[in-house]
Amino acid sequence: MPQIVRLTLFKIPDPAIIQEAIQKYSTLSQDAVKDGKQYIQLALANPAHADPRSQGYTMVARTVFESKNDMDYYDNECQAHTAIKAYVKPNVAGPPLVLYTDA
Repeated sequence: MPQIVRLTLFKIPDPAIIQEAIQKYSTLSQDAVKDGKQYIQLALANPAHADPRSQGYTMVARTVFESKNDMDYYDNECQAHTAIKAYVKPNVAGPPLVLYTDA
């Protein structure tokens, strides 16, 4: 089964919130556990460059999973992801754009 690479683009207007969200993503692969083990292979976030082509998206999060099942667990059951969503959701301008593909 191929790895899954997921990109999530956010429209977060406040640079301080962006920096805090980036910090939260920096420890996500250590904080997120499934069946008592870490399951996210890579998690990081960066601010987007200010450019008209960015279409208002200000932060990009990249996560890599071993499988689609792991990504589904991340979306529906992961407590570490739930904590990040609780922080980010009230601070975004519209829903994020999520894209994923095989590695």
